[in-house]
Amino acid sequence: MSADHPLADYVDNLVYEPAQAHEHGIDLTASAIYEVAGPGRVDFGGDELEDADLEPVDTELRDPDDEFGWWHLEGGQYVLQHNEFLTDLDEPLFLQPRNDLLARGVSHPSMQVVSHLPLIPLTVADGGVQIKENARISTLLAIGRVDAADELDRSP
Repeated sequence: MSADHPLADYVDNLVYEPAQAHEHGIDLTASAIYEVAGPGRVDFGGDELEDADLEPVDTELRDPDDEFGWWHLEGGQYVLQHNEFLTDLDEPLFLQPRNDLLARGVSHPSMQVVSHLPLIPLTVADGGVQIKENARISTLLAIGRVDAADELDRSP
């Protein structure tokens, strides 16, 4: 078990656990951002299911000595991939966007995750945003923590 957070045992490829693991959950980081270049297909039975064509958005270095680049995203829809992945989950977990992301007009859906972290849609407000490689984008929570927060919201 991780000294910092018990959920860290179920998350592989953490960029830097001391910064990512905290009392509320585990922050997940951006590995890649894609634009949808061509449509996918979804049908009833899955026989005609087809992935969309995704084109990676390139990063730019601010300084030639920088180790990590920045994605310069205009307003619109993108697809996000995390650096981390899940292993050996006993129970479902809950994924939500970080407040730092939301405060800059960027969001992704909140969702329950069971066996893996899917590629997820990323919405950027009209003003755009710059996101650095490995930026903490999402927070992974134990479902019990989400239920407890809901109870607080419902109290008189």
